[in-house]
Amino acid sequence: MVNKYYDLVTSFYEYGWGESFHFAARWKGESLRESIKRNEHFLALQLGLKPGQKVLDVGCGIGGPLREIARFSSTSVTGINNNEYQITRGKELNGIAGVEKTCVFVKADFMKMPFPDNTFDAAYAIAATCHAADIYGCYKEIYRVLKPGQCFAAYEWCMTDAFDPNNAEHQKIKAEIEIGDGLLRSTRQCLEALKQAGFELIWEKDLASDCPVPWYLPFDKNHLSLSSFRLTPLGRFFTRNLVKALEFLGFAPKGSLRVQEFLEKAAEGLVEGGRKEIFTPVYFFLARKLLPDSQ
Repeated sequence: MVNKYYDLVTSFYEYGWGESFHFAARWKGESLRESIKRNEHFLALQLGLKPGQKVLDVGCGIGGPLREIARFSSTSVTGINNNEYQITRGKELNGIAGVEKTCVFVKADFMKMPFPDNTFDAAYAIAATCHAADIYGCYKEIYRVLKPGQCFAAYEWCMTDAFDPNNAEHQKIKAEIEIGDGLLRSTRQCLEALKQAGFELIWEKDLASDCPVPWYLPFDKNHLSLSSFRLTPLGRFFTRNLVKALEFLGFAPKGSLRVQEFLEKAAEGLVEGGRKEIFTPVYFFLARKLLPDSQ
């Protein structure tokens, strides 16, 4: 069921966002695409990537960040993904970008990765491990395949400290996001799981907390943007009716309209969660796997 959902949802993601399926902390004067690339470069710099290193992208989607980071840092990046459709699309885009020799995909569950211990020089996850049912188990598996002394960085989708589990409106917003996008944990739960997995935390911050341009702006009904028209309410209206017609005529797979409705409901939850500052899609942390003699 999950794989079928992502077979359908991937085209919507790529249509709306391009090749990188994630939000970004954004500065004044930046376009959405520019902010996404800058956030990917920032992650590569925080990891201290060096030419020739082997890097793991955990839950890589169709590989937008994978290709950008590989080109930016001159590294070899392996993306792990359990969805065949996304991997097939990612390989096509690797060929178009000319990075098929340094960027590869492995179809597997990131909870049980088919790599030996101590394989990678660095690892990262961008808006991906929110799909793990057991976040501790996910981080522990990343820890296993990472070389001692090397780093793991992530942009996590999290509920902030402002989230009140006893507030019905907060719970409704959380549920709307989860139905279309993934499981949400608090920033504190992620940090605790990270430490339990054996990582040493270097630093962490909600990067949305001090950015002048709200990360959710493309979805805001009060904001009209020609550069991200497809994400606006009017753009989503056109998309919804186009999908409805294509599904009726048999040109779009059955269930496409239902997926579109899931994503629209999730978009509403994202905007409200962002406005109330109870949710962030750019909770960043950098952590290190300790050397054996320091454990």
